[in-house]
Amino acid sequence: MKKVISLALYLMLGSFVLTGCSDNNEPFTQREYTADVSQIEEINIDVCDREIEVSISENNQIHIVYFENSKETYDITVSDESELVMTSVSNKDWKDYVGVKPSAENRKISLQIPNALLNTLILSTTNEDISLPALAVTGNISISSNGGNITFDKLNIGNSITLTAKNGNIFGAIVGGYDDFSIESNIKKGKNNLPDNKSGGEKILNVSSNNGDVNIEFVKE
Repeated sequence: MKKVISLALYLMLGSFVLTGCSDNNEPFTQREYTADVSQIEEINIDVCDREIEVSISENNQIHIVYFENSKETYDITVSDESELVMTSVSNKDWKDYVGVKPSAENRKISLQIPNALLNTLILSTTNEDISLPALAVTGNISISSNGGNITFDKLNIGNSITLTAKNGNIFGAIVGGYDDFSIESNIKKGKNNLPDNKSGGEKILNVSSNNGDVNIEFVKE
């Protein structure tokens, strides 16, 4: 009798869990946010479980293409200090974490920015990669991924670049000479082609990685 009751409870629980999983099948809708670069000095994207792909804007405007539904959405604001901020907003309850995660397409944020017109670019995500093209920023760049790779091509910065990865690699190229940068790198459980500490440069390169390799080249523009 006890076995029959246990089996019935198990079937009821399984049915309840499957019902909860059905909410995860809610379709995503593509959205696009556009801003005039003349009104934006800094972009700060801080999201969870989303790939961030950066490209150069073809019309000197900022474009953010993303996907959302009622459970997973974003808050996008522009401050009085001309900072554009995008953050994840989750409306999930515990049942929504059971089941299949969204497709790769729905987990991607595409950021298009004009070249050499931004002062500051800050990007942060978890469990996904961040990639950037050859790009110039007049001030600072800060890139962070917890659980993904950071890749970039010929980043040209005015002041500083900070790169942080956990369980992921950091590969790319920075415009300038080796002696142009003061370097600090803190690498655990990975290969690193940078010195732990080097002073003397006018610009700053700060790299931190835990369980991943670092390979950064210095190249001409």
